[in-house]
Amino acid sequence: MSAIKDEVWNDEACDCDAPSKPSNLKGKLLPLDVALARGLALAEAVNETETVSLTHASGRALAASVRTPTHLPPFDNSAMDGYAVRCADLVGGGPWRLTIAGRIAAGEAPVDATGGGALRILTGAPVPPGFDAVVMQERVERDGDVILLDRRPEPGENIRRKGEDLAVGEELLPAGVLIGAREVGALAATGKDAVAVRRKVRVKLFCTGSELVEPGEPLRPGQIWNSNRFMLLAALAQPWIDVVDLGAVSDDPAALRGALAAAAQDADMVVTTGGVSVGDEDHMHDVLRAVGGEVRVMRLALKPGKPLTIGKIGDAIYIGLPGNPVSAFVTWSIIGQSVLRKRAGISRAVAMNGSAVAAFELQRRPGRREYRPARIVGRAPCGRPLVELFDASFSARIATLAAADGFVIFPANSARIKRGAALEFAPL
Repeated sequence: MSAIKDEVWNDEACDCDAPSKPSNLKGKLLPLDVALARGLALAEAVNETETVSLTHASGRALAASVRTPTHLPPFDNSAMDGYAVRCADLVGGGPWRLTIAGRIAAGEAPVDATGGGALRILTGAPVPPGFDAVVMQERVERDGDVILLDRRPEPGENIRRKGEDLAVGEELLPAGVLIGAREVGALAATGKDAVAVRRKVRVKLFCTGSELVEPGEPLRPGQIWNSNRFMLLAALAQPWIDVVDLGAVSDDPAALRGALAAAAQDADMVVTTGGVSVGDEDHMHDVLRAVGGEVRVMRLALKPGKPLTIGKIGDAIYIGLPGNPVSAFVTWSIIGQSVLRKRAGISRAVAMNGSAVAAFELQRRPGRREYRPARIVGRAPCGRPLVELFDASFSARIATLAAADGFVIFPANSARIKRGAALEFAPL
């Protein structure tokens, strides 16, 4: 999900770039693009690298650019099954009769055909010197060892030229690319069996809340099962991440200070959920400062997800997500994940959002950029998805999140959305 610049909106007049303090938290809301920029500014890519085999490279961040040590393809080869010919042999107006002088398949060395004639050639086979076109077999009439052509091919026809994909020394992959199936294929095509990648980023995760109980355990009055823990563990289950699950910590300042200080000692990022708003049991801002951390972002002009906190403790970036599940998911997806990708040295941006058409009318209070869960209910005449919204109160509704096809995104200054309006849409 992408961030789009919105204007600053405040509950009270304030300077949103001023240092945030507990005493004046209430009035400060920061635009999403500013908050994201501050988080990204904290994220220096990890320096350590390791070499892994191609079989273990998928999902890792490439440490340095890779240049091809050979031409791709490494030799002229046939693009299809057919017959290799010399265009100069086709004199006059045709049709032309050529004797088949040999046969060559993929994996075989070029044959010697200096005596003239045509060559039976199969897809991927090297095209011998002097032959400058391949006629597809469907355009040839064969009679024993003779072929009949009624059409003159163009020079270079159906030949993949040496180096037409990449020449020796050209960049195959840039540093920072997240290696996937396509990148592994490209590396293998140049003969590489191993590649240098950045080490995995180390993420420590714990959830705050005295009310949290692990799934499978019985609930006592006032308790809930800890859905955020497993939702975020699933989101962090990536080959480029080494995640340490620290479970849940009660709303006790001393316990939270100990957990946060310990987590930050050898982490690249510490992620918590809950405790970042302004309630009596929201301790994480004070806890972060108490263990020597600093706060860069406290509250966003975002719905859901206003209480997001971004900071630094030692060398670790701190991301304090809201406790409501949908809020935690949204803020992690649009900010936390982007900051962590930069920390991991991943340079390629995530996919951009798409567009959809409103199947609803809506009046809303402008001021915050809003991500609303939506379901696709059909296709508009223009071909874009037609979407309708779930209930307006959704920040704590994990079942709504699971049922959604994506998020409709309302700009901060929008007050009315008409049926049929074009909308930004982030698919899930």
